[in-house]
Amino acid sequence: MHNIIKVFNSSLEIAEALSIEIQSAVNNKQDRFNLAVSGGSTPTILFNRLAQAPFNNEINWNRLNFFWCDERCVPPDDNQSNFGEVKKTLLNFISIPELNIHRIHGEDDPNAETVRYAREIETNVQIAKNNLPQFDWALLGLGEDGHTASLFPNINFIFVYSNISGVSQHPITGQKRITLTKDVINNSKRITFMVTGKNKAKIISDIFSGLPKSKNYPAAEIKPINGTIDWMIDREAAFYL
Repeated sequence: MHNIIKVFNSSLEIAEALSIEIQSAVNNKQDRFNLAVSGGSTPTILFNRLAQAPFNNEINWNRLNFFWCDERCVPPDDNQSNFGEVKKTLLNFISIPELNIHRIHGEDDPNAETVRYAREIETNVQIAKNNLPQFDWALLGLGEDGHTASLFPNINFIFVYSNISGVSQHPITGQKRITLTKDVINNSKRITFMVTGKNKAKIISDIFSGLPKSKNYPAAEIKPINGTIDWMIDREAAFYL
């Protein structure tokens, strides 16, 4: 596994480059394209770009299945909802079948929902030889504590169904989350981290250093089994590289 690092001048440049790559990946695949997305300020810039020309009209949205890497245990209309953010910035502006949107039901009991969501993934995403679903692409962010999706440092997960999804808890707020597991993220054909801002520069430097302390960061455990991984970061995030 080799980390590919691509440095851009701004988050807008990252969004433009990713939008072009998403259009190519979706339109060139003959069947359904399964994309797992994350919340956060940088992905929101991407979603805003995808909602505009030419991508809003030229991507084959009928072919694209949206999944979420994680979700807060809040209703979909809550301003903290990852699904709600994608809906407001992208889904409301494109023509996409309702059946293609596979949101996590953050308003439901988290233990029951992690079972339902895992089953929905199994039903709609190709199962690889290792018996895990294989997303075509997982888009991830990075927290200042090294977390990604809702995989936080030193958190014990509740797995009530499988190693596809689980319940986690924010270490400071105590808020419960539903998240894809490290195993299923690592099973993706492609994984991309989108990271911007100087406040992420030190954590990125630590992760790429390979020093023992980097093992405390969940993002450092994202290592695709057979797929590829790339980091699309801005110059501020690349400050210490």
